Amino acid sequence: MPFAPGGTTDILARAMAPELSKAFGQSFVVENRAGAGGNIGADAVAKSAPDGHTLLMGTVGTHGINKALYSRLAFDPQKDFAPITLVAGVPNVMVVNTEKAKAAGINNVADFIRAAKASPGKFNMASSGNGTSIHMAGELFKTMSGTFMTHFPYGGSGPALLALVGGDMDVMFDNLPSSMQLIKSGKLRPLAVTSSQRSAALPDVPTVEEAGGPALKGFEASSWFGLLAPAGTPPETVSRIQQEVAKSLNTPAIKEKLLAQGAIPGGNTPQQFSAFIDAEHKKWAQVVKTSGAKVD
Repeated sequence: MPFAPGGTTDILARAMAPELSKAFGQSFVVENRAGAGGNIGADAVAKSAPDGHTLLMGTVGTHGINKALYSRLAFDPQKDFAPITLVAGVPNVMVVNTEKAKAAGINNVADFIRAAKASPGKFNMASSGNGTSIHMAGELFKTMSGTFMTHFPYGGSGPALLALVGGDMDVMFDNLPSSMQLIKSGKLRPLAVTSSQRSAALPDVPTVEEAGGPALKGFEASSWFGLLAPAGTPPETVSRIQQEVAKSLNTPAIKEKLLAQGAIPGGNTPQQFSAFIDAEHKKWAQVVKTSGAKVD
């Protein structure tokens, strides 16, 4: 688990671990190894023995964005891993601290853009780390809306959300599942979802494209999470794990749990997941180039 506890990656890893434990009759331990936008944990798995005993809950950041964003990576996201299956796809949600937004008169995306343009650099944008989809969704928003917020990367959504709820941060483009309870409790206000369509979990919340006007037409920055093993893991091992994960994702209990949090269950084949990762590299390389974002 290449991020701190409390975020969507962690939620999904901890949902899958007991399912795999039941399927294989042995313990699956979730180890949080955060840092560098997920790169530290991903590198640890890339260099692990390819025996099926060490897996990575990879993300659009570790396996779609970081190769283009970071000038140096200690691993190759495509060559050093054996893709197993997509676990879930989720929209991100643009959330603000409810009390701070109320005080500033921010009720929607248009209000936020006006306030941000009136005070460039005043707003602090939290993320789960450099290169994560949360970070890049914010960068894409800044580029398309013509606004500027100061970016503060944290070691995962958990600590970033604590800072947002505590009032140290002003806005975050978080993965929907990790923000859902804070939205329901009223501590965070959702302004928009970053997917091309509204989320069934928050049907009354518009998309960024709907809420942002002509400048944000075509805005889309969703996230995904999937299991990967070190390259060289036997194909029969990869196939067995994929089958068990797909079976678990199709059970009513897991499916309903994920859908209620705004996540769409996956379960595709290793070959399909590999092709999906290749396509994501091409897509996000263009987004990184357009945004001008870079991490040394």
